[in-house]
Amino acid sequence: MKCVVLAGGLGSRIAEESQSRPKPMVEIGGRPILWHVMKIYSQHGIRDFIICTGFKGYVIKEYFANYFLHMSDVTFDMEKNAMEVHEKHAEPWRVTLVDTGEGTMTGGRLKRVADYIGNQTFCMTYGDGVGDVDITAAIAAHKKAEKKATV
Repeated sequence: MKCVVLAGGLGSRIAEESQSRPKPMVEIGGRPILWHVMKIYSQHGIRDFIICTGFKGYVIKEYFANYFLHMSDVTFDMEKNAMEVHEKHAEPWRVTLVDTGEGTMTGGRLKRVADYIGNQTFCMTYGDGVGDVDITAAIAAHKKAEKKATV
C-alpha cells in the first residue's frame, strides 16, 4: 500500500520557521516532521510514499537526494572527488517526489499523482502533523466498510 503525503502548502501559521523551508521540513528532535510522519506509517507496514511538493519543494528533494549526508557519518576525499558513507542509517522506504505546484489545492495535488498511485487503495496524510493513530486499524475498518474513502 502507498501513502500520499501532502507537503506543498505555505507555512503561514509558523512563518518564522517556514520562510526558508516548507512546513514538513521543520525539525522536531533533529529530524523533519515529514520524517516522523513517514516513520509512523512505516511502523504500520507502509513504506512506499508519494510526496506532493509545492512551496520550496526543492528543499524536500535535496533532503532525500542527500539522505545519507543527513543520517550517517561520511568522509569526503577531495582529491579523488569521492564520498564514503559510514554506518548507513537508512529507512526501508521508497519515496516518489512530485512537484504538484505551489498554489494547487488538495484535489489537484491528488489528481497530479494519480498515475503514481495506480488503481489501488492508498492512504493520504498531511506532511506537517504527527499523531498517535492506529493506521493498521483504520485501514482494516476502511476495508471492512467497503467504502470508497475513509476520513
